[in-house]
Amino acid sequence: MIDFAASREAMVDSQVRPSDVTAYPIIEAMLDVPREDYVPESFRGVAYLGEHIPLAPGRVLLDPRVFAKLLDALDVTSSDLVLDVGCGLGYSSAVIARIAEAVVALEEDEALASEARTRIDTHSVDNAMVQTGALTDGVARHGPYDAVMIEGGVQTVPDGLIAQIKEGGRIVAIFGDAHKGQAKIGLKSSTGMIWRRAFDATAPVLPGFGMSKEFEF
Repeated sequence: MIDFAASREAMVDSQVRPSDVTAYPIIEAMLDVPREDYVPESFRGVAYLGEHIPLAPGRVLLDPRVFAKLLDALDVTSSDLVLDVGCGLGYSSAVIARIAEAVVALEEDEALASEARTRIDTHSVDNAMVQTGALTDGVARHGPYDAVMIEGGVQTVPDGLIAQIKEGGRIVAIFGDAHKGQAKIGLKSSTGMIWRRAFDATAPVLPGFGMSKEFEF
């Protein structure tokens, strides 16, 4: 039988801390949330390995190191309202909920969203709600948001999603594709978005976040 508590400690000690993620709220949240309960049953035994875990075609649960570094770059505080785009089975939202005031978890895959609600409810994550809808649309009715986290790769971020961020708010995403990319943190100012590189990372591009191909004669 796998000792998942020990696996969580090993994940933090061997993957998270060595990646320069030392913020206590993040460490505590990742030690507390049972990652094995937020992955497909067939992947429970490898829930803590340092790699992305498949959730559905083209969709993954980000590996612990990448997720922790994204969360660290986003600098979530206890007063933040966070939009978690592409929450999958709810792991990311459960972790963020330990740090933020509240989380709106967005998932467009109805099967994943239903499972995420069940798992979040099972673990009494009372300050997170799962909404179903297109990831590119965000959830404007609950915004504006202090922070937005995109759980996958992007090549572009829709203006409509940017519009849901408060002035002074932040967004973090992995720009590129499954083979090459960079995580970037964006700060919203009165004149628009200011982006800076955070670290190298890759992830499959989420539905709707790819570059549109223009018609060529």
